[in-house]
Amino acid sequence: MISPRTAKTLCVLAAAGIMLAGCSSSPSSSPSTGAETSTSAPTSATSTAAAPQISTSDFTSDFSAMAQLTSLAASGTGLIGVLLPDTTSSTRYTQYDAPYLQKAFQAAGLSSDQFKIDNANGSASTMQTQAEADINAGASVLLVDSLDSGSGAAIQAAATAAGVKVIDYDRLTLGGAADRYYVSFDNVTVGNLEGQGLVQCISDWNVQNPNIILVGGDPKDNNAVLVRQGYLAVLQPHFDDGSYVNAAEPAGSYDDTVVQTNFEQAWTANPKINAALTFNDNMGNDVITILKNKNIPAKTFPTTGQDASLPGLQNVLTGYQCGTVYKPIYLEAQAAAATALFLRAGQTPPATLVNSTATDTSNNTQVPSIFVTPIWVTTANMQSTVVKDGAVDVSQLCAGNVASACSAAGIS
Repeated sequence: MISPRTAKTLCVLAAAGIMLAGCSSSPSSSPSTGAETSTSAPTSATSTAAAPQISTSDFTSDFSAMAQLTSLAASGTGLIGVLLPDTTSSTRYTQYDAPYLQKAFQAAGLSSDQFKIDNANGSASTMQTQAEADINAGASVLLVDSLDSGSGAAIQAAATAAGVKVIDYDRLTLGGAADRYYVSFDNVTVGNLEGQGLVQCISDWNVQNPNIILVGGDPKDNNAVLVRQGYLAVLQPHFDDGSYVNAAEPAGSYDDTVVQTNFEQAWTANPKINAALTFNDNMGNDVITILKNKNIPAKTFPTTGQDASLPGLQNVLTGYQCGTVYKPIYLEAQAAAATALFLRAGQTPPATLVNSTATDTSNNTQVPSIFVTPIWVTTANMQSTVVKDGAVDVSQLCAGNVASACSAAGIS
């Protein structure tokens, strides 16, 4: 028999168009009066103790600040469900997010049966199924990193109908739950850093008559929209005054084959292209693979990236990528875990933690947000940032033909 709570979840998803099955009220259901409250939804225990006044500046690479939240972990109830999107738009979700979130929850005192981390592997229907499973297992909080805003908003609506609190993790879901929080990096700043890095690299590498291809992210990803806003704020004045040429901007995609095909076609159509604003390290590597196959020398064709992935960092060291935006995901993971613990304990996250707002352009609302600071990484500061933080294994980073570049950069 389907429980009233499960029935309500399925109804909301159906109404949002994410499911095709019909939905009808059970005989015992009372008529809807607008704002509906589920009596079978999990209720978080409200702590009478003062809320810890933790802030993003408290988080460090050793996760020690999470110990401040053990009282919240002890007083809260219900499962915390984490829904990650894929393994293709970036390697970060398996390499960093999942293990860091697990470490943050455990450092705060949660046991392994009090949180659950899933990856949808690029399937919106899989994420929907994972969300339903978490809700039916007694989740009180969902962290949702949506594949797209449509499916993400449907999941959040179902969660809200079941009394489950929602956090947008890394990507803002347009049209999402009304009372959610958002934890991420300031993605406009990420774009600014990429744009500024490309401008500096064009100068440092003495690129003449820059003809730039803009290799953007998937426009269904709101982060990609914000990052583009950021790098265009830097590059557009150069396009307007004629010092740079906006040579091409293919449709954004996270598919490696599509990225490479689009780049090759654009370059064939305009052989003057000699620089690329590439959205992330994966896309930068797609472009760099083609450059190497065509025997383009290092430090002649600038590219950019973000995520400080192993291939991206190696491309920076070997002179094919200007830099990468390092987003210390261990900070983002702790901020998200902390926010989830407050909500699970029935408490409002403190103003010391909630340090900004983000605009949901779909419903014109301001979403309370927790932003952590991204860093532009080059050979000059790689040792003092990603290496110092342990975000990369030096033995892997400096393997093979990258060894001499590591030595020159003082990386050990």
